[in-house]
Formats: sequence, C-alpha cells, structure tokens
Amino acid sequence: MVTRRDLLQMMGASGAGLLASAPALAQHEGHNMADMPGMRGAGTASTPAPGLKVPATIKRHPQGYLPVRTLNGWTLPYKLKGGVKEFHLVAEEIEHEFAPGSRAKCWGYNGTTPGPTIEAVEGDRVRIFVTNRLGEPTSVHWHGIDLPNGFDGVGGLNQPHIQPGETFVYEYTLKQHGSHMYHPHADEMTQMAFGMMGMFIIHPKDGEGVQIDRDYTFLLHNWALHPGTYRPDPSIMQDFDLWTFNSKTFPAIENLVMRTGERARIRIANLSMWNHPIHLHSNPFWVTGSDGGRWPEAQWRREVTEIVGVGQIRDIEFVATEPGDWAFHCHMAHHTMGPMGHGIPNLVGVDQSGVEADIRKMLPGYGAMGRYGMAEHGGHVAMGLKGPENTLPMMTGEGLYGPIEMGGMFTVVKVRDNQPAGDYRDPGWYRNPPDKIARRISSDPDFGNPPRRDPYGPRQEPAATPAMPKMDHSQHGG
Repeated sequence: MVTRRDLLQMMGASGAGLLASAPALAQHEGHNMADMPGMRGAGTASTPAPGLKVPATIKRHPQGYLPVRTLNGWTLPYKLKGGVKEFHLVAEEIEHEFAPGSRAKCWGYNGTTPGPTIEAVEGDRVRIFVTNRLGEPTSVHWHGIDLPNGFDGVGGLNQPHIQPGETFVYEYTLKQHGSHMYHPHADEMTQMAFGMMGMFIIHPKDGEGVQIDRDYTFLLHNWALHPGTYRPDPSIMQDFDLWTFNSKTFPAIENLVMRTGERARIRIANLSMWNHPIHLHSNPFWVTGSDGGRWPEAQWRREVTEIVGVGQIRDIEFVATEPGDWAFHCHMAHHTMGPMGHGIPNLVGVDQSGVEADIRKMLPGYGAMGRYGMAEHGGHVAMGLKGPENTLPMMTGEGLYGPIEMGGMFTVVKVRDNQPAGDYRDPGWYRNPPDKIARRISSDPDFGNPPRRDPYGPRQEPAATPAMPKMDHSQHGG
C-alpha cells in the first residue's frame, strides 16, 4: 500500500516521476518508443530557434570591423551626432521564452534578455541614454571598461540611482578593445537574476593581425523557474534549474554555422552564479582573449575545454577542419539537463512494477520512470507526456539519429564544406558518409571477449537492460 507520505517522498519535479495527462499516457500504450514520430530526426533541417530572425549575411561595418552575431539576439543601432555614437537602453519588464513551452515575466533591456549587444570601435566616443521603466531604481555598470569614475554605474557609490521613469546619460571615450558586458549595480541580485545584462563589444581601431571570418557572442546565465510559475526566483542561485546561452535553453539556442577552413571566434561571458567549463567537440581551439582584449599570440593557449568564471569573459578561436554537427556545451552535467527536483530518492535499479498504478490512484496521470537511468525521459517527452505547467522537461532535443539527451547550455557548431562565406542560415543536419559513422555490428551482449576484471569476486550479471524500457501499463488510469 502506497501512502501519501510515500508518494511525496517518491516524487520530484522530474526525477522520480513524470506528471502527465491520462490521454497522453494512453498514447504510449503498445508503441515502441524508438518508432514514434520525431524520435529519429527524419527531417533534413533542425528546428529553427524562436524569436529574432537570423540574418542571412553579415557585412563588414564601414569602420572595417566584422560585426558579431549574438546568438538569439541583436545589435543595438546607434545615431551619429557630432561625431558621437548615441545608443539608448531601456530597462523594463519583458515577456521571455526560454524555449517553446516555457515563458516568464523577466526584466531586460529594449524588450529582450539579454539586452541588445552594443558594438563600437576603440577610440569612439559613445553617449548612452538609459531609461528606467522598472518599478524600482537601477543603474548600469560597464563591466571591464576603462572610463571616468562617475560613469562606472554603481548606484550610491559613483552616481545617484536612476529612479523609475528617469533617463540618465553616460558619455565617455573608448580607450581599449575587447569583449565586455553591461549590467545593473543596483539591486543586482534581483535585476541580474531576472535577466538584465548584455554584451559590449569594442573592436580594435587598427584591425586584427589574424583575421576572423565569423564572430559569435553569448552570455551564460541561470534561472530558477519553479514548476508551474511564471517569474524567476532570485534567491535560488545554483540548483537544478534553467541554464542558458543568451537566455535560451537547447534546442531553442541558435546553432553556430561556418564553412570548413574558416576561422571563428566565440566570445563567452558569464553572469550566472556558477563557473562553466565550456567544451567544444571537433578540433581544439585557442583561448585568445578576455575582458582585457585579444591577447598577444604568444599568450594564446590550446584547449578543448575552458572554464569561464563568474563575471569573466573568454574568447576562443578555431579553424574548422572537419565538416559535421559538433556539440558545444558546458561540461557540468546538470547544466545540460534542465529542471529537476533535488532531494528525491535515487530509483535507478529499483523495480517499480505495480507502483505506478498504486500512485495513479491518488495522482491520476503519474508516470513512473528512472529504473534504468534518466534517458527514457526524452522518449516520454517526444510522445507527448507533459510535466507541470510552464516547465521544460529535462534533456530535450532531437537530432538526425534520435534524442540528443541534452538541454540547457548546449548548442551545435555546424561546419559545412559548401556553406557560403558570410551565410549564417542553418544548413540542416549533417549526414555522415557511410564509411565515416559509428555503426552497430552486433546485438549480442556477450559479443567478443573483452578483457574484464572482478576485484570483488565473481559477479552476478543481469541480462542486458533495454535501451528504452517499457512503462507499466497494467492499470492505465486505474
């Protein structure tokens, strides 16, 4: 007999069980999950990211620099007045979609989180208006930029706060180049947690010795959006929640595209509350710069994973050598998952036969999961099983060959031999040549004679578990 106390101990937002409607559960009856529509990525193109349209091409600016491509974002236009570049930021409450199925009331700039990227050139004089349409005071700190103290933007220390309805102006000459950020220094815990941040890119006035063909940028952030809620919780900083590239979770994060042989730079800024080891599959990259600008070549170092600390920026560069779809993600495992409850029992290896039916008597629509790990979760989602309202499932995203089983801080670098220069459109999924793809050669778990050791004596080996175990259908809706 399962009691309500037992039920509460067994349940989590996503870990111990998956809440679903009875019709959705019925859809699973008698079907092989591997054969469900969408489970094999049959289409030729990946799902486009929602929101702002990706430009087909990006042309060089009249000052000679290659503008950056902000993932899922945009660059703030300016007006040139008397030789000064005028920008206008508006701090305001916005509606933001992390991915289809999850929207929230957030705070940002000019309608988006992150706010629009500001781009200028070393030596430019900038005049930046900031209008406050929030219900509380704010300010803007220009993170890492060398400027007069009165423009540094720490409310109460360097300047009066920008009160609701007020517009302040910041004006200074850019003395440096590099990847920088802007964010509030007023009620910072709340305002940044709600999404107020953006990139500030300063291009070198004398150009760059090693030319870049594609220049990408994004911000790392995390959000606590509790199941069924519509506002982030600023008091939760490091739990299982939404971990994002430019406030989007995979698969809503845009892909990075490039041509084989091109050189790409990726500017990665971190205003989340945790450090992130960012890992690029494919060939190793060079770490070439930071908030302090592009480093001298003698300081570049070769890596495949680079930790980007809280409040830091790192620029990485690489030349694409092999075509394909290459994963690009944070290497913290839970940062590429999605919402998941903590403090729930570990059910891996537990026989849950009959438990699902008992729980469903008290909680219609409950679906047990987790005996063989969490991979089955993606299959359940693909079949239409739903969790709490306005809550994203874990490990979503379909590739050409099936569930990718990653979410959050994850995207794909798409390298193609025939991608036109300057073309940023998604080329679709990469189809590997038959002789250059891992393939099945046996379905026998006793295949071959691999070397193995038994340091604790002979083991009792279970039969090979199925890759996608069936759910308990004994008493659907019972």
